[in-house]
Amino acid sequence: CRTGHGFFGEYFAHFVPTNDQSCPCGEPLQTREHILAECPIYDDHRETLREASEDLIISDLLGTEEGIKALATFIRQSGAFKKLDQPNHPPDDSEPLSMP
Repeated sequence: CRTGHGFFGEYFAHFVPTNDQSCPCGEPLQTREHILAECPIYDDHRETLREASEDLIISDLLGTEEGIKALATFIRQSGAFKKLDQPNHPPDDSEPLSMP
């Protein structure tokens, strides 16, 4: 997510143009900003991000220690930025946390 590489439309537009670039919510181009700040699919998980940046400022979420911790929690809980054909299951707390 931080580097702009991942399973989302904006990345596909540049690197895998044969993949669908739209968001499942109907937005024509799924971007990091859309997922983090606007997409209704992730509304239930966005409070975690607001704890680090009340106004969901992308540079705060991607560029500060507090933002990165909140982002990791958001990704883990929401399943954002993962392959759409992978099941979203709660991680085992013993698994090390990795960032996409």
